[in-house]
Amino acid sequence: MSTLEIKGLHVEIEGKEILKGVDLTINTNEIHAVMGPNGTGKSTLASAIMGHPKYEITAGTVTLDGEDVLEMEVDERAKAGLFLAMQYPSEISGVTNADFLRSAINAQREEGDEVSLMKFIRELDSKMDTLEMDQDMAQRYLNEGFSGGEKKRNEILQLMMLKPKFAVLDEIDSGLDIDALKVVSNGINEMRGENFGCLIITHYQRLLNYITPDHVHVMMQGRVVKSGGPELAQKLEAQGYDWIKEELGIEDETVGQEA
Repeated sequence: MSTLEIKGLHVEIEGKEILKGVDLTINTNEIHAVMGPNGTGKSTLASAIMGHPKYEITAGTVTLDGEDVLEMEVDERAKAGLFLAMQYPSEISGVTNADFLRSAINAQREEGDEVSLMKFIRELDSKMDTLEMDQDMAQRYLNEGFSGGEKKRNEILQLMMLKPKFAVLDEIDSGLDIDALKVVSNGINEMRGENFGCLIITHYQRLLNYITPDHVHVMMQGRVVKSGGPELAQKLEAQGYDWIKEELGIEDETVGQEA
């Protein structure tokens, strides 16, 4: 079992504190969902875990199996087993999906132990079939000209091919119609197991109808203020966040714009 542990994490952006002491522990074989109103720091948490230079860590720790993640460069975090599916994936002209994925896989392996071309192609074809992606997308430039739904499927394709220990999925359901949502969810569910843990950031219960989380956390004002099981997400869908604010005496205030 591997563990990703976040303790007392404080994060600033341009001098404004966004995260004000986040505590989360995620083990492999677990799926955690983080929900909360806009501006409460959910996407900031994702970016901080992966080392976006825009975000300054002012206090707290992030460790992966006891190793200090915050001391790692971004590529070192990826090699250690962390993966981020972004809200707005970048387009990279001149680099095909297939070339990008094969290079990323080989970057995780020792020199001389590169994945064989035939094994790579067989696995890529299989994962693309699972995600109902046209095979010609493998030879298209990375995310260039992709629709929103195609970009999201492509993020999950990368997840399935790279097989990280932990994935952070930042609003992977955003902009998906119901059919695409089911396909993306199937891909994530296929990853579930003792060697994989996941943190899903979402606004909506609808994604969690297809991916049942083990734990649900509510973020407000830069902190995790309440945790529970799948039933917590269902209650939020039915009643919104006001009951939590009233229960905990939280005033209507956001910590800043999420990025």
